[in-house]
Amino acid sequence: MEKTRWFWVWVITSLFFRLVLIYFPENLNLGFRPEVATPLTSLRRLAEGYWLKQSSMSPYAGSMYHGSPMLLSILGPLTVKRIEGQPSHLMCSLLFVVADLVTAMLIRATGQTLQLAYSQSLRSLNLVSLLESSETLSAGDIAALVYLWNPLTIITCVGSSTSPIENLLIVLSLYGACLRIAPLAAFGWVLAMHLSLYPVILIIPVILLLGYGPDAPPRKLFLQKNSSENGNSPSCHGNYPCNEVTSQEKLPLHPFLWRPVMHFMLWASFWLFYVFVLCSISLKQHGGLLEMLKRTHGFILTMEDLSPNIGVLWYFFAEVFDFFRDFFLIVFHINILFMILPLAIRLKHRPCFLAFVYIAISSMLKSYPSVGDSALYLGILGLFINELAEMKFSFFLFCGYIGVSLLSPVMHNLWIWRGTGNANFYFATAIAYACLQIILVVESVGAMLNHDRMLRKNSTVKL
Repeated sequence: MEKTRWFWVWVITSLFFRLVLIYFPENLNLGFRPEVATPLTSLRRLAEGYWLKQSSMSPYAGSMYHGSPMLLSILGPLTVKRIEGQPSHLMCSLLFVVADLVTAMLIRATGQTLQLAYSQSLRSLNLVSLLESSETLSAGDIAALVYLWNPLTIITCVGSSTSPIENLLIVLSLYGACLRIAPLAAFGWVLAMHLSLYPVILIIPVILLLGYGPDAPPRKLFLQKNSSENGNSPSCHGNYPCNEVTSQEKLPLHPFLWRPVMHFMLWASFWLFYVFVLCSISLKQHGGLLEMLKRTHGFILTMEDLSPNIGVLWYFFAEVFDFFRDFFLIVFHINILFMILPLAIRLKHRPCFLAFVYIAISSMLKSYPSVGDSALYLGILGLFINELAEMKFSFFLFCGYIGVSLLSPVMHNLWIWRGTGNANFYFATAIAYACLQIILVVESVGAMLNHDRMLRKNSTVKL
């Protein structure tokens, strides 16, 4: 009860802190920072697109707006509402605060679901000692607070960026999949994919969650346990694999369930059709769906805007010859796809953790990354704080993220405003940021696999 009370105190304090920052003059100009607002998530660009639409022109007529027409219809009216004596875009900022709160609560609920399922798995393996040590802290509460108090989350929320909406939809999809609520999972996945395209790869962890259920120890442990319990069964003769049959009957985990997966596919098709219908109605006089796909997903895939951001692709494509541009576009986008299958095979028993890895990889290699992407995967990473307690280089990564966050605006100022530097100054911080993300992914995956090996060792000792 005491822990719950303090949890809500910290939640309310984080919301109050956001409101205080919103009322600062011009929101500290965070909306102009390339690390916070990208061509896809900038609220200023969205306001420009809404103005064009209100002027009976296509919202994609200029080179400013490249987002969803649905997002334009929802947030557009809020950008023109002014309250006398209040900051501009106040209504949108308040909406982003609510989105952060809902995202944190969904992360907390997902953590509670994962902890309950994992506790049942450890009990079935007679690993009660590990269960007791893992329950000293609530991973869901920690993950929610990490997301709310992460400086990257806060500056994204108050920095006139639509990233909080995208993060909310991704977490909503994972939450629905954990509870095997196919319509909710499909709704979040379709809308997240519609807004930024890259969440399309999350269909694999979502399907694994719907089919196998939440994260659990490796399936091999349960087979080994049941085989040892039935190894002296008198009904085993010759080459008949009776141990495997018996272990399948006593396996505490359910086999892969195709029914929720098929429901997810049907609901995803329905939501996708519904989104396309709404978009076609919105853009009926401005080119229709083809124009939307060209200006949104096509814009992401072709990287037409090479303005600086926290990623590394803008610098590369600014230097590459036009003759090789299409080739390297294919290489960089396929690079994400090459990692999907091996990781899915190795981490299929931990679909939520697999989702974290996918989000982190796409944040490194996407066309227009922002710190809002890092805020999301760092919040999800908090769900596995007990399993990753032995992760290496944690302090180094913590200091590295702080250093990059402080150096990035300094280097950008030296390059753009003072003229005492060049693009390499800012690009160096982008490379350091990418290296930190690579180290985080590699070390977290290694720590999770080491945790599974430790479970296997303890389970063998018990047997």
